[in-house]
Amino acid sequence: MKVLIVGGVAAGTKIAAKLKREDRSAEVTILTKGKDISYAGCGLPYYVGDIIKERKDLVVNTPEAFSKLTGASVFTHTEVTHVNREAKNVEARDEETGKISTYTYDKLVIATGASPFLPDCEGTNLKNVFVMRTPDDAVALREAVDAGEIKRAVVVGGGFIGLEVAENLNAKDVKVSVIDFAPHILPGFFDPEFSAYTEDKLADHGIMCFTGVALESIIGTDKVEKVKTSRRAMKADACILAMGVRPNTAFLNDSGIEMFKGTVITNQYLQTNDPDIYAVGDCAMVTNRVTGDAQWSPMGSTANIAGRIAAMNLAGKEIAYPGVLGTGVAKLAGICVGRTGLNEKPAKDAGYDVETVVTVVDDKAHYYPGSGSFIIKMIADRASHKLLGIQVLGNESVDKVVDIAVTAISMKATLEDLQSMDFAYAPPFSTAIHPFAHTVNVMLNKLSGAFETITPAEYAAGAAEDYKIVDSAINPTIKGAPFIDLTKLEGPVEGLGKEEKLLLVCAKGKRAYMVQNRLKHFGYTQTKVLEGGVTFNTSVYDDVE
Repeated sequence: MKVLIVGGVAAGTKIAAKLKREDRSAEVTILTKGKDISYAGCGLPYYVGDIIKERKDLVVNTPEAFSKLTGASVFTHTEVTHVNREAKNVEARDEETGKISTYTYDKLVIATGASPFLPDCEGTNLKNVFVMRTPDDAVALREAVDAGEIKRAVVVGGGFIGLEVAENLNAKDVKVSVIDFAPHILPGFFDPEFSAYTEDKLADHGIMCFTGVALESIIGTDKVEKVKTSRRAMKADACILAMGVRPNTAFLNDSGIEMFKGTVITNQYLQTNDPDIYAVGDCAMVTNRVTGDAQWSPMGSTANIAGRIAAMNLAGKEIAYPGVLGTGVAKLAGICVGRTGLNEKPAKDAGYDVETVVTVVDDKAHYYPGSGSFIIKMIADRASHKLLGIQVLGNESVDKVVDIAVTAISMKATLEDLQSMDFAYAPPFSTAIHPFAHTVNVMLNKLSGAFETITPAEYAAGAAEDYKIVDSAINPTIKGAPFIDLTKLEGPVEGLGKEEKLLLVCAKGKRAYMVQNRLKHFGYTQTKVLEGGVTFNTSVYDDVE
């Protein structure tokens, strides 16, 4: 069997290596446009920040080493320009000589990935305009910073790569601003209130995010001097374009292979509408594991997992790819972020009866040095109690909360299934009741009606306007608000009517819940707890004062 793979970064090399292990007799050839194969695209920002020291550390395998290791043939600087499905061959141009060659196949794999989106505006050809897609891109940016050419930079795009580049430039004492046309950074990754909180944390660490702002042009004579936006012009020595990526599939336009907005449509076995042609990685569409809808997932994890399954199917097995959950995690300046599953609005759009809860929980034993907090938003279905999604903020280790949720959603677990699981515990690692399980308990209390709340999103939308804010913290912290000391709450509270609308606010939400529980016992009928307390809802101070 002759298998031709077009593209040689994550998906292409994974398919080649796994297929040769599955079927050593398979004749596997990789054609790739670039000079490098199998490089760590997700590691590029960390090369910029000197965390990864050497360029060679970004390249997992050279073409020569990969061929010796796997038995696959690799041709670099070879761009496929046409697919002839009837003849089962492709035409490719050697970028160094211009020569056109024809390669035949029994099975073809499209793994051409994606390229950075370049805006159609003035100035993108100036010196010190960068993208971040290949090792050479990271090398060029770091060299410019190390040479002292860049003191201030504007990153265009508030997604993972843009924010990770911003963090690493900031760590090298470059003054960084981020602009994004979306209302918030991390669009589609977080719900708006979690994105807004992240923006504030980045600002605390010197990275200013300007959202709802469009790039209009890049200004300079020979090199970048200003970045003009729809709001104002910003002085800059460099502009990093991180506005997302577009699939490298133009060469398929006349092939008859079905696509949606440039992404190749595949079935559950990673096949296109031509059963002899597969597509994997950033150029292909997969499915959402929860809804079953088509979803684009340009992630290295997706490319590797799907690539492995595609290789086994090429070898004669029949393994369905179950789809993605939109899982992601990132280390940013001063905060780590993670999520998986459905966010609130997509869950509602999918027809679920959605309930959410926001908790602020210890990430390890509070007395252990270096302990901090997770801020968790959990999303579940009211009727079935199935977990639908989770979003997490924290100082570190947010991935452990996300990964539990990935497992739970994949196994279609209910909250009751998760409530008393035997998670690992020791003071350096976690709390006696794991922060994930703690949040499950809070969600179940909310679903049962024992915990009545106003969410941060509802609070920001004005849901508490006719409520009296009551400070329920350990010590008074909200100027102008009446204070309830839980330890002294033994009956009705003077000055607070039992039918009065009371919003109970503490640092995180836990103590306010205990106050609510006791007030209910004493006949108070309209209490609400502000989820996340003043840790997440800092505007409370201004609202009362």
